[in-house]
Amino acid sequence: MFYHLYELNHAALQPYRAVADATRLFYSNPLNPFSQSSIGRSVAASAELFERMTRRYSKPGFDLPATTVDGKAVAVTEEVVWSRPFCNLLHFARDLPAGRKPDPKLLIVAPMSGHYATLLRGTVEAMMQHADVYITDWVDARTVPVSDGSFDLDDYIDYVVEMLHELGEGAHVMAVCQPSVPVLAAISLMEERGDRFAPASMILMGGPIDTTRSPTAVNDLAQQKGIDWFRENVVMRVPWPHQGFMREVYPGFLQLSGFMSMNLDRHIIAHKDFFLHLVKDDGDSAEKHRDFYDEYLAVMDLTAEFYLQTVETVFIDHHLPRGTMKHRGEQVDPGAIRNVAMLTVEGENDDITGGGQTEAAHDLCVNLPDSMKQHYTQPAVGHYGVFNGSRFRNNIVPRIVDFMAAHGRVATRPASRPEKKRA
Repeated sequence: MFYHLYELNHAALQPYRAVADATRLFYSNPLNPFSQSSIGRSVAASAELFERMTRRYSKPGFDLPATTVDGKAVAVTEEVVWSRPFCNLLHFARDLPAGRKPDPKLLIVAPMSGHYATLLRGTVEAMMQHADVYITDWVDARTVPVSDGSFDLDDYIDYVVEMLHELGEGAHVMAVCQPSVPVLAAISLMEERGDRFAPASMILMGGPIDTTRSPTAVNDLAQQKGIDWFRENVVMRVPWPHQGFMREVYPGFLQLSGFMSMNLDRHIIAHKDFFLHLVKDDGDSAEKHRDFYDEYLAVMDLTAEFYLQTVETVFIDHHLPRGTMKHRGEQVDPGAIRNVAMLTVEGENDDITGGGQTEAAHDLCVNLPDSMKQHYTQPAVGHYGVFNGSRFRNNIVPRIVDFMAAHGRVATRPASRPEKKRA
């Protein structure tokens, strides 16, 4: 019922958003003399702020038409090479010179935690200068019909395995935040099975491998409430007329509320500064605000089964570090990993994934030689800075590139033929 009220409130505000947008256009029109006054700019700024704070933000695009390779600009084509009901695998195909030695394939597994994969636009932009990049483009659960079935943590792990098969031998995989657990589980299973499509290396970035270490507010909440509280309070059914009508989900707007409440003062100050930038006609600063919040406020629903299983497995019962995690009845044993090199990356000021939570993977991979393990903690960055921003580009990316080069393997069999996107 709460989801229905949210939709009703959004619909009820639509006329007011239209009026606010018209007011903004009127008072910012250069032909209107009031647009040059502080009063006119204040009215226009107030109208824009209201409209932006009450709108529903749609899924952004990656918008990466070109990159730089070997110091030269090359065109980039975004294409879907593998598709399932809850995920598309995007490939950023670069128009490289004929005969050039191919770069290593890199699968970036984006977090399925409320935001779209475009949150990693900066990650993709930085890495495709050095690698042939693929990324998981998770689908908003409210757009997936109930007839397409369920999706849980076990399905997530299966998807990762299937995508690595799609890329072929010798690929590398990067898990950003939440996917660190299912990616480590997938590789453990592949190594246990002797799967030759296990990647050459894995890069785990800001991931909750062991949340008993340096627990954050996110971890404490899960421990205090218990899984029954989450099942009773945050799981809702998708309302009509969405395609996923009646599907049980963890709504994106609830996830966003949780994110924003953790740093509410920062968001309030950011919006106050945005208003002042508009009044002062500081277009560059205002545009930076728009770019960030267009991405940050665009959220997607998660299937209830995936969300609840993840909360219970990762944040409440700690199955992976305790050695009790199973995938469809099969034991997940990181000790089976012997051939996949591992780099873990953390942020010194990360308030979502505490210090040591990702590094804990090294203690679990007991049979992986020390020469194939590496850990790096980036000073002076929070969670977002682990995979985006200047410190990521200048300090973390070179380490990832060097690590991939040091542990690359030559593929003995090409990737399987790309599957056409389903209608």
